[in-house]
Amino acid sequence: MVIFPFTKWIGEWKKPEVIRADIIAGLTSSLVLIPHSMACAQLAGLPVYYGLYAAFIPPVIAVLFGSSRQLVTGPVAMASLLTFATLQSLEIPGSQLYIAYAIMLALIVGIIRILLGIFKLGILVNFLSLPLVVGFTNAVALIIATSQLDTLFGIEITKGAYHYQTVWRTITAVYENIHWTTFLMAVIAFIIMILLKAINKKIPSVLIAAIVTLLISWQFGYKGKIVGTVPGGFPAFAFPEFHWNILPKLIGGALAITFLGLMEVTSIAKTIAVKTKQRLDINQELIGQGLSNIVGSFFQSFPVSGSFSRTAVNFNAGALTGMSSIISSLVVLVTLLWLTPLLHYLPQATLAAIIIVAVSSLIKIRPIISAWKTNPLDASVAIITFCLTLYFAPQIQNAILIGVAISLLLFLFKTMRPHVAFLSRHSDGTLQDAVEHELQLCDHISIIRFEGQLYFGNASFFEDKVLETVAQKPDLKCVILDASGIHTIDFSGVEMLRNTTSRLKESGIELYITRARFTFMKTLIKNNFVNFFGEENFFNKNRQAIEHSWKVLGCDHIETCPFYNNS
Repeated sequence: MVIFPFTKWIGEWKKPEVIRADIIAGLTSSLVLIPHSMACAQLAGLPVYYGLYAAFIPPVIAVLFGSSRQLVTGPVAMASLLTFATLQSLEIPGSQLYIAYAIMLALIVGIIRILLGIFKLGILVNFLSLPLVVGFTNAVALIIATSQLDTLFGIEITKGAYHYQTVWRTITAVYENIHWTTFLMAVIAFIIMILLKAINKKIPSVLIAAIVTLLISWQFGYKGKIVGTVPGGFPAFAFPEFHWNILPKLIGGALAITFLGLMEVTSIAKTIAVKTKQRLDINQELIGQGLSNIVGSFFQSFPVSGSFSRTAVNFNAGALTGMSSIISSLVVLVTLLWLTPLLHYLPQATLAAIIIVAVSSLIKIRPIISAWKTNPLDASVAIITFCLTLYFAPQIQNAILIGVAISLLLFLFKTMRPHVAFLSRHSDGTLQDAVEHELQLCDHISIIRFEGQLYFGNASFFEDKVLETVAQKPDLKCVILDASGIHTIDFSGVEMLRNTTSRLKESGIELYITRARFTFMKTLIKNNFVNFFGEENFFNKNRQAIEHSWKVLGCDHIETCPFYNNS
């Protein structure tokens, strides 16, 4: 862990080519950052200018204390929706107390992330399986997009207890109450962003859409909802209000924002690190993200995280160091100090369109289809999480908890019932899974390959498989355990092997172990199993164990044995 990671790249600003590249990247990123951050604030249920506050201080702190030079931190759609989901039942969105809760939430998120980083607990992200994340992300993208429908069509509705109720009310209200001018403004924004992105992804389509619709709104007296007065000036420094009575209600949302943000940051930073050959320290990144939220909360920021889209813009624009993020923040500062009056006529429908376009890239169906082809159980996690997230919205953190529980249960189920293969000789001379390749098995010799760790959770399953083959083969004389797939074994596994060996001996059946790994053998030696089992019953290769079994059975069996290779 490095206390001041920025010292590794700050010296590179002595090079003119680095200065030029970072300035261009910083200015380019800011063109996306400003309108997108305002849209995220609107999504979080906050006045839009709070998005500018969140886009000013936090990105600077994150890049100074994180490990990635190109990762851009700031308001993101996922964290904004989770902020709204956490707070909307506690207070009226946009009210002073709601804003105070949002700032307090940023502080809590920051504290959790720093603790995870200090204690090197970044590995906890592994509890969020890929199918779970895919299912959740797809659902969240739909929730975010549909949450903007009322703003998109210029209608006002009473929100339901659940998001699907709100969506249905919106759809039914659109037919009679649609505000066509508002909808037309959104369509213009959509067309500009989609067309410009199709022409060249480097064109700041979001900024151009915002400017064009703002000018139309100002010039033609647009009657729909606009951003309105945006307070100018530096965000005031103030200690976050801490409401102890509300803390338990914020913890769930803070954990959801933390872990999903960690997942997104890990994915982004690793992608960039592969391209730039940088060394990524996820725990250092957690500290940077944590500090950005804590310091940001003292400057009226709501929870922030790493942004995939803006990081891609920053990287593709040629950013070489973290100074590009600092330059973007300076542009935001200039906007806050002098340019906020220009934002007055910006249509809220444009911000809704920006959010919808931004989250459209999160919808990915192909990974679910691929998961289904590979393992239907993994795909089921994605589908269940997707459905639960849509059902529970806006309390989507419940879906995450259930999804994690399902993933862990499936993981335990897989480890408790690992693949056990009964081997036989293939036509190419190798030993293969007899069931998979439809091979003939020997009535006198069984070779069993166990794949996975042998521990208390699956020891009895392995024993049942051995006893099952004994019951099916009354003439069985030798059982060979191919231990190449057993990574580790615990005390329960050792005792199971001891009991199985004794039972087989009582039935006149010999057990041999082949291709044992070092860690596996080390545990057997520590538990005095080798002396009990006999060193002569361990073999380096399956062929050696087969040849020994033939000696036990007699020469007459060799040429009729399915394991015999006459080539």
